[in-house]
Amino acid sequence: MDPKNNTNKLLLIIEDDNLLAQALETKCTQVGYTIEKAQDGSEGLKTALEKHPNLILLDVLMPKMDGLTMLDKLRQDPWGRNVHVIIMSNLDATNEILSKVADDQPSYYLLKANTTLDQIIEKIQEVLKGDKEGKNAN
Repeated sequence: MDPKNNTNKLLLIIEDDNLLAQALETKCTQVGYTIEKAQDGSEGLKTALEKHPNLILLDVLMPKMDGLTMLDKLRQDPWGRNVHVIIMSNLDATNEILSKVADDQPSYYLLKANTTLDQIIEKIQEVLKGDKEGKNAN
């Protein structure tokens, strides 16, 4: 994994758990990504629409605006319609959540409790690999 390949990639971490957000930032920075962070859906939506990250790591349960509402609003924007999103949550994906999530087309829905930081990095790289090949380029 060559960090130089990731230096032009901006990731937005929208996570209200400061320890997890910091761990994600540290791990992503180690592999060469540039990081922006937000602590709730409202701040995350504003940052996403201003900064246009290559990928968003999105928590579901957050103050002010939950992640699913934020994702729905993001998908209403012409740029936001196609941005890569990986949802991370400790919520089991019920039928209601899955149908809502499917409508907004995230790249992955990861259960935090079952996913390591290394696995998150693998998913990020898998999703962004398509950009290098000319797919979904922002």
